[in-house]
Amino acid sequence: MEQTTNKAGNRSERRTSGKGKEPIISVRGLTVGFGDKPILQDLDLDIYRGEVLAVVGASGAGKSVLTRAILGLLPRRGGQIVAFGHDLTKGGNPELERRWGVLFQQGALFSGLTVADNIMVPMREYLDLPEPLMESLATMKVELVGLRAADGIKYPSELSGGMIKRAALARALALDPEIVFLDEPTSGLDPISAAAFDQLIADLRETLGLTVVMVTHDLDTLHAIVDRIAVVGEKRILVEGDIAAMERFDHPWVRDYFSGERARAAGLSEVSR
Repeated sequence: MEQTTNKAGNRSERRTSGKGKEPIISVRGLTVGFGDKPILQDLDLDIYRGEVLAVVGASGAGKSVLTRAILGLLPRRGGQIVAFGHDLTKGGNPELERRWGVLFQQGALFSGLTVADNIMVPMREYLDLPEPLMESLATMKVELVGLRAADGIKYPSELSGGMIKRAALARALALDPEIVFLDEPTSGLDPISAAAFDQLIADLRETLGLTVVMVTHDLDTLHAIVDRIAVVGEKRILVEGDIAAMERFDHPWVRDYFSGERARAAGLSEVSR
């Protein structure tokens, strides 16, 4: 393992790449498009148990399209996705869907439901539990993500941006998934709130044994908690690896993103901590 410094200034252990491990999700030859325009074509990617994988790329490159295709939210034109040994090209699997959770951009909470009721939505869909037990579990999830139990009775309109992200994460964790997909989890947050959310993800990965796949533009996040990065571009994965691998890769966008002034500032800020 490699030791790193997280945003909170603590030393933590960062896992190395998944080389030699069996992927829990394997994507081969994935092709997705809209109309006559292919967004992804013949894309390959593996996701390994216990890692924090960041999916990055230019706006419109297909980062969110990739994760939504894996989740079955977008139709595939070609390729194979195998998750937990199940071939998703042969159809959906409700039992399999319980093994992952999703945090959508901006949280995507139901505005007419309280935080607790939002968390109980997947419970009601997949579980047959008494209402009092679901309410207790929802309160546990609220507290797990760093909110107060009393926040469970609030509506999304009563929450700050950071609280919305945490409430949406609590809903993603409602069914105790093995893997969570996070779409721009720190977007719109101030630096302090973003750093706190990154630390929450790192802590949950360690305590719950989660695998985390996040679409992000946040360079601080990449330096602080990410084990491996996959760059989407030109309809495929251009390169994958750690920060050092990104800095060595000779491609205009990758070079500008990981070696430009903003990247150097993010790297230096982590060193200074």
